[in-house]
Amino acid sequence: MTESTSEEGSGNLMSHLVELRDRVMRMVIAILGIFLCLFYWANDIYTYLAVPLTSHMPEGSTMIAIDVASPFLTPFKLVLMLSIFLAMPVILYQFWAFVAPGLYKTEKRIAAPLLISSIILFYAGIAFAFYVVFPLVFGFFTSVGPEMISISTDIGRYLDFVLSLFFGFGLAFEVPIATIILVAVGITTPKKLGQMRPYVIVGAFVIGMLLTPPDIISQVLLAVPMWILFEGGLIAAKIMFKDRKMDSADDEDDDEDQDQDQDQDESNHDEEGLTASSDNQSDDIEKR
Repeated sequence: MTESTSEEGSGNLMSHLVELRDRVMRMVIAILGIFLCLFYWANDIYTYLAVPLTSHMPEGSTMIAIDVASPFLTPFKLVLMLSIFLAMPVILYQFWAFVAPGLYKTEKRIAAPLLISSIILFYAGIAFAFYVVFPLVFGFFTSVGPEMISISTDIGRYLDFVLSLFFGFGLAFEVPIATIILVAVGITTPKKLGQMRPYVIVGAFVIGMLLTPPDIISQVLLAVPMWILFEGGLIAAKIMFKDRKMDSADDEDDDEDQDQDQDQDESNHDEEGLTASSDNQSDDIEKR
C-alpha cells in the first residue's frame, strides 16, 4: 500500500515536471520567434526608442558607442528585451495553464480577469513611460547643463536607463492587481487599506525612488500614478467583494449584539448582587 502510494506520488511529480518543461519550452519558442521577426529591424527600433532623447539634443549632436561591440550588442539586447515584453501574454498564460488545475472555480473566475488586466496594465505602464515621462525627463536633462557641455549619450547606457524605467513603470502599474489580490486572499479589507492611505502615499514615493534613476521628475511621475492606481484598485476591490463586506458587517453586528447581551447579563447580575447585599443589611438591622 505504501509502495503504491509512493509510486503514484512520484508519477504525479514526474508528470508535473514534464508539463512544466513543455510550457517553459513554449515560452522560449514564443520569445525566439518574436526575436527572429524583429531582429532585422533592430537598428530602426533603437532609432525610434532614442527619439525622446535625440529630439531634445542640440542640433548636430549625436549618440556615441563607447564599447567596440556596442553598435551590434545594444540593438541585439533591445530586441531581446522587446521580445520578452511582447511575449508576456504567452508567458503569463503558460504559468496560468500550469497552476489552473489546482485552483477552485471561484479562484479561476477571479484569476482570469486579473491575468488579462495585469498584461494590459504592464503595457500601459511602458507606454506611459515612453510617451509621457521620457519627453519630460530628457527635456529637463538636456536643458539644465552648462552651455559648454556637448551632449553625446552612450547608446548602451541610454538603453539601460530606458529599460530600468520601463521595468519600474510596468511594475508600478500593477498596483491595482496587488490591491485586489490582498483583499481576495483575506489579508486585509478595503476599509483597512483606505485607512492606510497616508502610508501608501509615502511608500509610493519610496518605491519611485528605488525603481527609477536618481532624478526627482521620474520619481514623482512614478509615485503619483501609483497612488492613483491604488485608489482605482481600492474602488475595484470594494465593488468585487461587496458581498464579503456585507457578510463581515453582519458578523460585526452579531458580535456587537453578543457583547451587548453579555453586558446586560453582567449588569443584571450586579443588580441582583446589590439587592441581595441590601437585603442582608436590612436583616442585620432587624436582628439588632
